[in-house]
Amino acid sequence: MSRPILEVIALDSEDARAAEAGGADRLELVTDMAADGLTPALETFAAVRAAVGIPVRVMLRDTDGFSAGGAAALERLCGSARALAAEGADEFVFGFLTDDGRADLTAVTALAEAIGPRARWTFHRAIDRAADRDALRKQLADLPGLDTYLTAGSPTGVEDGLPTLLTEASRGDEPGYEPRILVGGGLQLPHVPALLAAGITAFHIGGAARPEGWGRPVSAAAVGVWREALGG
Repeated sequence: MSRPILEVIALDSEDARAAEAGGADRLELVTDMAADGLTPALETFAAVRAAVGIPVRVMLRDTDGFSAGGAAALERLCGSARALAAEGADEFVFGFLTDDGRADLTAVTALAEAIGPRARWTFHRAIDRAADRDALRKQLADLPGLDTYLTAGSPTGVEDGLPTLLTEASRGDEPGYEPRILVGGGLQLPHVPALLAAGITAFHIGGAARPEGWGRPVSAAAVGVWREALGG
């Protein structure tokens, strides 16, 4: 098995440098962690991109929750996506649901088009709030660029979602299950051995990289503990 990916949430260039120094393989760049991550400013992306050499996935999400809002809100978000792509962003994170818990194909397709056909993207933890996870995967199976699902397996976190994650990891050759599972949302070090044994190869941390608390800077040492647990 190849070296597992460790993705760390970054809020700014200081976080980005600390995450890279600790051994992170990729960043998820957001603002407002209290809202589970919103779209960062263009200037923040530019500063982070200049500060590190590892990939940066940029959040596209303007409000808390997993609704894209109306047509005007979606167009503003697509405008942000196009501006970030023009600045050099080529990896993104987004995911939206309809009121009945299905994938919002209108919003997701519009954003996939806005970022361009060569960009790669993660479907955000909206999958954990979906009415039917399997149906959502099949809805999105043909969208270009989708290579990852960020999921805890449950809305309440990895502790409750672990059985779902292990089951989905065993279905990687089925339609809709080809994208990589990126485990995040209450992920703790004791969860890692079972996830690795199931063949899961990507892990996402936010608060775990900030021992002083949410909203505090990333600690390179804390990231290093995770890098060691996943294999150096």
